[in-house]
Amino acid sequence: MPEKGSAAETEPLKEDKSDVGLAKSLTLFNGVSIIVGCIIGSGIFVSPTGVQEKAGSVGLSLIVWTLSGIFAGFGAYCYAELGTLIKKSGGDYAYIMEAFGPFLAFLRLWVEAIVVRPCTCTVVALTFAIYMLRPFYPNCEPPDGAPQLFAIALILLLTAINCISVKAATAVQDFFTVAKLFALFLIIGTGAVLLCTGKPEYRESFENIFENTTPDIGVASLAFYSGLFAYQGWNYLNFIVEELQNPKRFIRSCL
Repeated sequence: MPEKGSAAETEPLKEDKSDVGLAKSLTLFNGVSIIVGCIIGSGIFVSPTGVQEKAGSVGLSLIVWTLSGIFAGFGAYCYAELGTLIKKSGGDYAYIMEAFGPFLAFLRLWVEAIVVRPCTCTVVALTFAIYMLRPFYPNCEPPDGAPQLFAIALILLLTAINCISVKAATAVQDFFTVAKLFALFLIIGTGAVLLCTGKPEYRESFENIFENTTPDIGVASLAFYSGLFAYQGWNYLNFIVEELQNPKRFIRSCL
């Protein structure tokens, strides 16, 4: 029998108190790029048609866009507060887990994974595919199945990039964020120039901005749905809170 304190006595294992988590590799600019890239997506290029058709007038369309932005802003700042209190990646799942337990968090996660996220990715990918194929078929529709195949290839490519490297994924996100901002400012600038220097009929829409406003509240509510879809994405930064270098400061600054 070895004596107490001898070399043969096994020492108890010391608890490793080092934190194990995701690498904090995302900067403030990366966070802003993620928010801008998620919000300024296919929705801002597709939703204006739906808002105008359902609202029926320029005036109600502007009201819809303003109220949708205010509503999205309230949601964003609520999520910013949650992100600073619960510094865990996962977004809705992490917050429901903390507040209501694993069962509701599990249900929310599966609804997001099976219904919400696939539908959103499908809309974004198909919209991108349609616009990318348009220059190759200026006078006709693309062949049947071409947009769908292009969208599938795009989703697989982006999935591979995200699996390979976080830095590569953020680099792609930063590039497309700048590209989308450029396209958006180009559209806004062109519209402003045509409005100020173009034909008189371009300004007729603002002479009686509430003309042809829809009297149906149900139809007008669909305009709000289209407007809110354009602002969708303000909560995506909370899914990667643990990867931000300074979550408490960066979340509020990004939003």
